[in-house]
Amino acid sequence: MALLSLLDVYVSFGGPPVLDHLNLQIEEGERVCLLGRNGAGKTTLMRIAAGESAPDTGTVTIPDGVCIARLTQEIPESLPGNVRDIVTSGLRTDDHSEDWEKDLRVDDLIARLGLPEDREFNDLSGGLKRRCLLAKALAAKPGLLLLDEPTNHMDLDSILWMEEFLLEQKIPLLFVTHDRAFLRRMANRIIELDRGKLASWSCDYDTYLVRKEELFVAEERQRAAFDKKLGQEEAWSRRSPGARRTKSNARMEALVKMRAQRGALRSVAGSAKMEISEAERSGVRVVEAEEIAFAYPGGTPLIREFSLVLNRGDKVGLIGPNGAGKTTLVKMLLGQLAPTSGVLKFGTKMEVIYFDQMREQIDDDKTVAENLAGDSDTVTVQGRSRHVISYLQDFLFDPTRARSKAKVLSGGERNRLLLARLFTKPANVLVLDEPTNDLDAETLDVLEDILVDYAGTLIMVSHDRAFLDNVVTSTLVFEGNGVVTEHAGGYTDWRNELARVAVAKRTAAIGTIAKTAVAKSTASAQPGAKLNNKERKELETLPGKIEQLEAEQAQITVQLGDPEIYKDGGTKAAALQKRLHAAEAEHSEALARWMDLDARKDA
Repeated sequence: MALLSLLDVYVSFGGPPVLDHLNLQIEEGERVCLLGRNGAGKTTLMRIAAGESAPDTGTVTIPDGVCIARLTQEIPESLPGNVRDIVTSGLRTDDHSEDWEKDLRVDDLIARLGLPEDREFNDLSGGLKRRCLLAKALAAKPGLLLLDEPTNHMDLDSILWMEEFLLEQKIPLLFVTHDRAFLRRMANRIIELDRGKLASWSCDYDTYLVRKEELFVAEERQRAAFDKKLGQEEAWSRRSPGARRTKSNARMEALVKMRAQRGALRSVAGSAKMEISEAERSGVRVVEAEEIAFAYPGGTPLIREFSLVLNRGDKVGLIGPNGAGKTTLVKMLLGQLAPTSGVLKFGTKMEVIYFDQMREQIDDDKTVAENLAGDSDTVTVQGRSRHVISYLQDFLFDPTRARSKAKVLSGGERNRLLLARLFTKPANVLVLDEPTNDLDAETLDVLEDILVDYAGTLIMVSHDRAFLDNVVTSTLVFEGNGVVTEHAGGYTDWRNELARVAVAKRTAAIGTIAKTAVAKSTASAQPGAKLNNKERKELETLPGKIEQLEAEQAQITVQLGDPEIYKDGGTKAAALQKRLHAAEAEHSEALARWMDLDARKDA
């Protein structure tokens, strides 16, 4: 059964149509990811799907009994009431359940989402606020849940929890996200909004990227062929053919149609063209921290005995729960905050720019151009003078948008504006706090490329697993209780390292159990019992089997840390988990058997 049907939906705000006679149908069991450039109309489509606004023309059909709930991209600045009040407000007025059933549902959601029910909503962190709003949406028992950038302001643990929760509940989804790891794990269909049209891709994200590129190449080829034909016809028309001939008249009419067709074509939005203004190189040693710690007066330590050597060109990512102390550590590494103990040594010629997660450096009452250059018409980038409008076009702001007030910008546009502003300032130390929030996939790719090529030092706080994997050279992980550990590589490298450590610990534990079993077996065995030929051959082959089982356990553990295998709702993960337990049992049995035979051989 279709949970939502959009037929011939059209929306325009005075310019080219945002939604151009598009159709969409979402069925039971689907988890649909909506992709598109910033400003393409994704939020408009979500509002129409949720019934919050109506299209100019077209029909929206929602079957009787199907409730649609929406988690918005923006977290409200202020909501009165505590967590329980907010979650309870999500209950539907047409829900005829008994009061005790509704209370039980609210209690269950608060418990499962780990929410402090008596805390005021306005006192919560950004991640807890988003969890609270998710609980409010789920309280309505939606048949279809709409999520607009659900991972914004959430720490990594919260994102991983939300993925597990949504997959377990099997709630049909229509969601917008910039988080490619979240997309890969959650989506079983991708739809893309491009120039007002909607295209559907029933495949995984990586296959979509390949097919999208093939489609783009074919479209460019067709456009080039059309332009060539149009040029030929324009050249023919200028040679003043015999206009009264029937054949010539028909050709002229075809030319008029081709001109109209060309004028109606909407070009593909280009990619952002970013470059960072680099200052004079800093010293080789940027920061050296020796056993530093920090605690606010009367509070528990946020950082304990942390040491780090940060050299020029290092790219460091920070991972940890909200409130763990990531921003505190960054401020100490920049010299903005003194540690309560330990020693910090700073290098020379440091020029720092800071990207603020909350975008507080943008003045909503000024235009986009004024936020960038004040009253000036030009900005200086890499020592070159650029007109402010031209420079903003590199960040995908057209001239009209560049003269608009900043308060009308979408989240992704605000992000691009702050990047445009910061990248005009020469720097050799770049600090980015959640730079990926709200950015579209194409702009993310561009940002990744320039950060990879950046010759300066990068410190980045992010929950975007794919972005961390592609950019950073090492990762600082906040383990809890003030402990911060350093790991080579990005998020996946850290998870693989955890998996290898877990396998080693498990193997050691199994070995201990096996040794105990062998000791008991040997003690009870008859003295002088010799090995027969079959047992001697078994003794020779067992080490290879044990090694093979250990390798298989390590491989399965790494696979279980890959979000890709959960896309089918957890079926493949469950099968791998079952095989892992079987391999552990086989390994324990083989190890015990080998020790028994080896002990008898020696005897």
